Amino acid sequence: FLQVLNEKKLQEVDSLWKEFETPEKANKIVKLKHFEKFQDTTEALAASTALVEGKLSKNLKKILKKIVAKDAHEQLAVADAKLGGVIKEKLNLSCIHSPMVTELMRGIRSQIEGLITGLPSREMAAMCLGLAHSLSRYKLKFSPDKVDTMIIQAISLLDDLDKELNNYIMRCREWYGWHFPELGKIITDNLTYCKCVRKVGDRSNFASSDVSDILPEEIEEDVKAAAEISMGTEVSEEDINNIIHLCDQVIEISEYRTQLYDYLKNRMMAIAPNLTVMVGELVGARLIAHAGSLLNLAKHPASTVQLLGAEKALFRALKTKRDTPKFGLIYHASLVGQSNTKNKGKISRMLAAKTALTIRYDALGENTSAEMGAENRLKVETRLRLLEERGIRRISGTGKALAKTDKYQNKSEVKVFDPSGDSTLPVVSKKRKIQEVDEQDTEVAVKAKKFKAEMK
Repeated sequence: FLQVLNEKKLQEVDSLWKEFETPEKANKIVKLKHFEKFQDTTEALAASTALVEGKLSKNLKKILKKIVAKDAHEQLAVADAKLGGVIKEKLNLSCIHSPMVTELMRGIRSQIEGLITGLPSREMAAMCLGLAHSLSRYKLKFSPDKVDTMIIQAISLLDDLDKELNNYIMRCREWYGWHFPELGKIITDNLTYCKCVRKVGDRSNFASSDVSDILPEEIEEDVKAAAEISMGTEVSEEDINNIIHLCDQVIEISEYRTQLYDYLKNRMMAIAPNLTVMVGELVGARLIAHAGSLLNLAKHPASTVQLLGAEKALFRALKTKRDTPKFGLIYHASLVGQSNTKNKGKISRMLAAKTALTIRYDALGENTSAEMGAENRLKVETRLRLLEERGIRRISGTGKALAKTDKYQNKSEVKVFDPSGDSTLPVVSKKRKIQEVDEQDTEVAVKAKKFKAEMK
């Protein structure tokens, strides 16, 4: 604690640095009133972290009560306005923070060795360096950015494990399928398939093996029956051993994937509980990984959150002047999956808006509860239900009410044939009768005879 001797000099802020050019000049402005050393580095680190966070440590509180309380009528100059507010609230001491105080603190730091006697400069430099390293390690240890890094690494590893598992399982099914092809059709679950192959090995061992702890009784009987009449080729014992080693790898990776998923779930609930409640831990972790960190994700507007992961489709649509995509990574959220195809765009837009709020609350808020996320999820679910009910009303009834079953009434009229449109011309049959044909032939024969007679 230093006491100001000449307050008039402090009024000239621009030229205050001149008063701290030498230790002699500095001693004319301020003098040491109280100095207390830290017992060890741990105590110094605790006091430094409290000052950085704007909190009042226990040791500082004791000193302020003991030393400053005697001169309660004087003002206490503090470099941090937040710390000054805490001191004023808890100890009722008048604190001041201004550009003049900032310039004064800068001058005191430059001449600290001359103001505090009995401390060699080498020891002072070593103490400052050690404290700076300890403070940096503490900040890095509890940095939220580091927790973001853990989530990003975990979700990336989870995706890689899924790809590797699919490749291993496909290879295992294809490899063992040459020996026992019928087993792949009977057992559809991949992990159960690998456990069964690892336990039994050769298909001839199925008849004498007990796999009731892996398979249900009905499927076990089908497997044993298929093993007796299998069309697969015979393989050597070395081939079976290699297939079993592959099955061991699949089972170990599956168990580690389950453990990694639980770890990711706990991490997400610790750092972003509201985001996890809104879209789930996997979608939330992918959003954070895509943005780079939770703080970067909090800077994005809701429209960007909605389209994260669909950048290629967006720019392709803008280039070709077609419809832009309605969703990106957020499409895999359970709320979007529950809605029908017509409402997916509306629900994804509303979900992105509420998700953006929860992200900012998680990144910048001090409260760690998931109440806000639960409230916003309820609002989105209510909106989804309303949209679906409105669709049912439009299909079966009016816009405001559901369809009602009215009594059936036949409103059709009996129509009578109108003969006024008929033609009045006589109808002549196109087919001639046999009698008419004979009469015409006779007339033709008589005319021919007369013509011959005239010619003679």
